[in-house]
Amino acid sequence: MLELIPAVDMKGGKCVRLQEGIASRVTEYGDDPVAMALHWESLGATRLHLIDLDGALTGQAAHLDIAKNIFHSLRIPVEFGGGLRTLEQIETMFELGADRVILGTVAVDNPDLVKEAVKRHPGAVLVGIDARNGNVALRGWVDVTSITAVDLALRMKALGIERIIYTDVARDGMLTGVNIKETENLCVQTEMKIIASGGVASEDDIRKLREIHACGIEGVILGRALYDRKIDFTELRSKMLNWQ
Repeated sequence: MLELIPAVDMKGGKCVRLQEGIASRVTEYGDDPVAMALHWESLGATRLHLIDLDGALTGQAAHLDIAKNIFHSLRIPVEFGGGLRTLEQIETMFELGADRVILGTVAVDNPDLVKEAVKRHPGAVLVGIDARNGNVALRGWVDVTSITAVDLALRMKALGIERIIYTDVARDGMLTGVNIKETENLCVQTEMKIIASGGVASEDDIRKLREIHACGIEGVILGRALYDRKIDFTELRSKMLNWQ
């Protein structure tokens, strides 16, 4: 079944959501990321998506103590991303208790590091591919490259990466719907495991992803739609059990 993964994005020690990845277009949803993480677990989440937005922009983790607290407070696995650009940073997150780490900018800047990280932690290293109009965006989505999402995914597959988190940056935090076409295309072209992200607005998005999940779409990250109560997490999980 398609896994529903609530997101907790941290900036300045608070829970926030950005629109289109633009730091100035931020909405705060609470000042206690640990409590928020526990909230989603209490509603039945099977995994948490934890992002350090400050780290993504600077390349230096800014929420290590909070992340550690979340790892140790939750019983469910937590995947962590944001600013992981050295092997030392990656090892630190695993030592603190992360179940998976998500690499972004470094996948383009230093593929040898990705290869070594996969060698050390097979199956536990994901690559987050964030794209604008099909092209990969780096450094907290500030720099847009000429590399396509499919090309980068195939490069990562050759290095041993099994799973991609694909985000359409232009839709992220906008409640405009998931980019079903590009998500499916990435899935079909690469034959990798794909976690969809960006733009989830309603239950209908989840239905559409579930309809095509057989190609390899195994999960979807839920952000603003949860925080703005466009989707009721408990109700959606219950409904999915009865979907044919």
